[in-house]
Amino acid sequence: MNRRDLWSTLLFLPLAAGLSGCAGSPDPEAAPAPATRTSEGASAAQIDSLWRQGESDVRRGKWADAVEQLERALLEFSPGDPRTPRAHYYLGEAQYALGSHLQAAREFRKVSDETPNEPLAPEALLRVGDVYADLWRRPELDPSYGQTALAAYQELVNRYPGGSAATRAQQRINELQERFAVKEYKAALYYFRLKAYDSAILYLKDLVATYPRSSVAPDALIRLVQAYRTLGYREDVQETCGYIRQFHPRAAGVGEACPTNTAEAS
Repeated sequence: MNRRDLWSTLLFLPLAAGLSGCAGSPDPEAAPAPATRTSEGASAAQIDSLWRQGESDVRRGKWADAVEQLERALLEFSPGDPRTPRAHYYLGEAQYALGSHLQAAREFRKVSDETPNEPLAPEALLRVGDVYADLWRRPELDPSYGQTALAAYQELVNRYPGGSAATRAQQRINELQERFAVKEYKAALYYFRLKAYDSAILYLKDLVATYPRSSVAPDALIRLVQAYRTLGYREDVQETCGYIRQFHPRAAGVGEACPTNTAEAS
């Protein structure tokens, strides 16, 4: 499932008891409130109308309208209004859907950082990671966004352990680590093709040490053996082949890379 679509499972959790103006439908005849706070401020009924309209726009996927209504509502909310965290969460989802990733991340961060005890805080922190993971679409690109996503997921696991959001964050961590491993492997193959074997070895060793459970780890080990053998590193060949036989005995190419009937260094 596309992570942008996950919002639909989260957006309409029951609001906390005691919230005013969170039920009912928007007044279609209500005049739009000004974009900035007036000197007198909006009445409670006007604020409730803005809030209901913003919720309705989110529900219907009218993202640009949702941003307008929710930002106006936030301007009018009194300090400590219990709707504030959810408004920022909705704004994050709307900005994400509109492609404004960094603004979406800022809105989600406001929920997790300014109201850490809010029930939506773990979900908001998960969405921070999702936004940055989405920005890092291809492993060969600059991994900065991927690293930021990984840090957000790990922060969630540490701050809110044991919950549903933490479980999903750990799954995302595993997925990102696979992508990082692929990035390392592609870099190693690049140097391998150039016959820059020492550089390739550095990438391959780091991959195997950092991401030993990745899908490319067995191939990386076999490439490592090939590089060692090319450079005449006999002890490294023997050691690496021993590791492969112990942990990846059925990996494709093991028999050719580490034959048992001939000397491994030959």
